[in-house]
Amino acid sequence: MQNRFARTAFLVLAWLVAGTSTASAQATRTWVSGVGDDANPCSRTAPCKTFAGAISKTAAGGEISVLDPGGYGAVTITKSITISGVGTQASILGSGTNGVVINVTATDVVTLRHLQINGAGTGLNGIRFIQGGTLVVEDVRVFGFQTGIEMVTGNLGNTMISNATFHDNSQFGVHGKSGTLTVEGSLLTANGVAVQATAPGTVRLSNNGVYNNLTGFGCGGGTLASAGNNRKAGNVGGGVPVCAPTVAVTIQ
Repeated sequence: MQNRFARTAFLVLAWLVAGTSTASAQATRTWVSGVGDDANPCSRTAPCKTFAGAISKTAAGGEISVLDPGGYGAVTITKSITISGVGTQASILGSGTNGVVINVTATDVVTLRHLQINGAGTGLNGIRFIQGGTLVVEDVRVFGFQTGIEMVTGNLGNTMISNATFHDNSQFGVHGKSGTLTVEGSLLTANGVAVQATAPGTVRLSNNGVYNNLTGFGCGGGTLASAGNNRKAGNVGGGVPVCAPTVAVTIQ
């Protein structure tokens, strides 16, 4: 009996130690490099090679930083995190698949900053926001997909896009199918449809350039709101009905 109690106590202690080790293995900031290895701890001196490899070693609310130019692979995000390619040419190649998939809780915040997301002409969605709280997209270029960024039906989250470029996406540059998607100071060009709000989604637009798409603003039954300061030209040849913004964004 005494031996059994001792053995049980030992197993509980081992489990606690293992849990502590797992928790401590996640760092607030991790690093990736084109010459890294996902077997590394993702530290600055021993970086990982892909975003997918680094994300499992990054604590919720933490940040993955890019050390040098390189392709860092498609990634699925399931917790609050920032992926930052500031100062480098950080790329994600999503040929035949999605570039970034976000599926987080209603209280989570995900930030994508200074990234190039390339679908190589066969990608599905550059950024697919399935569900979550807040998605922030800053200085990101998305091209070569069917859809540049899509908020999936049923997602009640908010997406804020600034200083981004969506080009050469065969179906949509920006597609808000649910929740609220705000686009400001961005360029949308050479897409099938530059922007579409599909019910029950809302897309807000301010200070964007919408040029040479087949359709500039597509009708999808959602709410398309504008500050009245967007610029458009050369959006011809599309088969999707064209819609004018139906709601004004107040400028103060």
